[in-house]
Parts: sequence; structure tokens; C-alpha cells
Amino acid sequence: MSLSTYVVQLIQVLTVLLLAPLLSGAIARFEARLQGRRGPRVLQPYYDFWKLFAKETLRPNGSSTLFIAGPVVAFCCYLIVPMLIPVLTSFPLPLGYMGDILGGGFILGLGSFAVALSAADTQSPYAQLGSSRAMSFGALGEPIVLFVVFSVGVITRTDLPYAMAATIRSSGSAMLAPAHVLAAIAFFLVVLSETGRIPVETHSGTLELGMIDEARAFEHSGPAMALLTWGSAMKQMILYTILINVFVAPWGLASSTSAMAVLLAVLSLLGKALVLGCVFAVVDDSFAKLRLFKITEYLAGSFLIAVLALLVYLVGVG
Repeated sequence: MSLSTYVVQLIQVLTVLLLAPLLSGAIARFEARLQGRRGPRVLQPYYDFWKLFAKETLRPNGSSTLFIAGPVVAFCCYLIVPMLIPVLTSFPLPLGYMGDILGGGFILGLGSFAVALSAADTQSPYAQLGSSRAMSFGALGEPIVLFVVFSVGVITRTDLPYAMAATIRSSGSAMLAPAHVLAAIAFFLVVLSETGRIPVETHSGTLELGMIDEARAFEHSGPAMALLTWGSAMKQMILYTILINVFVAPWGLASSTSAMAVLLAVLSLLGKALVLGCVFAVVDDSFAKLRLFKITEYLAGSFLIAVLALLVYLVGVG
């Protein structure tokens, strides 16, 4: 049975929306096993969302509508990005030409800005501290993402994610080219930082001195908290998808709109994302957390690797 391209476009968005909590739950379970703990259930995020949506949203005194609008705007941003990147198909879908991969990066940045603005509006010291830190490190991390994308765009001579993946998928030599390998390593390091795996505190930590992402949601509750947590899981899966389907393993994508091909692509994406998530969990548990002022050195290292990738390509090494 052949599906409409618009239906496949909707399935792409629903795949990220519905499977992102499953991915987070599976990674949390695997990470707990690495640490010798039993850990939460794989489906625990879904139970948490169910409880949060049933609760009341409390708004701090002195806050404005930005406090509620921030999580909604961020959640919508994370729903838009899957329309621009190759999630399930190897060919562009109707809305795939709305923006290039740089546009997707700007939309992700808008989502982070909306969350930070919502946290700053609470007038809570911890929330404002997390917002300030997120913007400070985001000002360093997001340009690196854009530069990595620019480097890959120069290498593949396109800035459309579908075309980038097709170029890498066309030959093994393109996959193993030194410039591409260096760009993939740089993006891997940035994803580690963006998902809170290495820098300061664990992605679920509640220590005030090390909180960044968790501090921004400090004052939220109820449905707003559910949207923030769900959006964070979606952002993680989006970054994993870009790393997998554009940089590392752009295979297993559907080459047609048949229902079976799309279903196999969904299973393939979930399997690859689970493997990558386990790799991130192993890396997270294998290295000590950095001090706060060391994050700039870490991000500078990933930026230099991205610059080296572009220089390697320009001088024609390999």
C-alpha cells in the first residue's frame, strides 16, 4: 500500500513526537544498569507525562505570559525541525524544502531561547541562573553546530539535509573522507554537550551549582513541565537523527512511500538511535564531569576540529 507524501511527512513528525520519550526511557534504563542500579521503567516518561498533564500549572508571582508561552513555543519548534531533516525517507518530502539544515539549527536555537526566556521571567534566582548559563554556553555551542553544518555543506556542495545524506550514502569514500570524519566527530562532541552528557552535571541532576537545563524548568509544573520535558526528549532525538542520518549512518531510510518501507524505516531509526544513545551513556559514565569554566575549552576543542575538517577538505588531504 502506497501512502501519500503528506501522510509520510506527518508520520515523520509523529515518529519524533511519540518515540522520543521511549528513547529517553531506554537510555535512562541502560545508564542505570551501567551504574549497578535497577533504574526506571523504559515507559516511565509516558507515565510522568500522563501525571503532569493531569496537574495544575502554577505561575510564580510577577511572571507574565512568557512563562507559559515559552514551553509551548519550544515544543512547536521541535515539531517543525523533523519536517526539514531526513527522518524516515531518503527523498525530500513536500515540506522538506521549507528550509535547509541551517534553518533547522536556527529553529532549534529559537526553542532554547524560548525556554531560557520563560525561565528568566520567573524571577527565581536558580531559574535565572540556569537561563543565563544556557544562553552563555549556547552562544558558544550553536555557532559550532552552524560551522559544522557549513563545513559539511562545503564538502557535499549543498546545504539541504536530504542532499547531504544522499551524497554521503552514494559512496563509501565520501563516508571515510578525513574531512567528513572530522566534521562528524565535531558534531558528536556538540551533541554530547547539547544533551547534557559530559559538561558539568548529569542531564537529570538537581545540584544547584551544576544545573543548566534542569534549572530552566525549576519553577514550571503541570502541563508546562510536561512540554519542557517532552521537548527536551524530542530535541535529543532530533540531534541523534541528524547525527545518524546525515553524518554517520544514512542507511535504512525508506526509498518509497509504501507502508512497509516507512514502517521498516521507523524501526531502523529507533534501533540506530538506541545504539547511539547507549554509546552516549557509556561515554557519560566513563568521564568525570568538567568544572563550569572548562566548558569553554571543551567547546573550543570541538570548534577547532570543525575548522580542521574544513581545512583538510580545502587542501585536498585524502
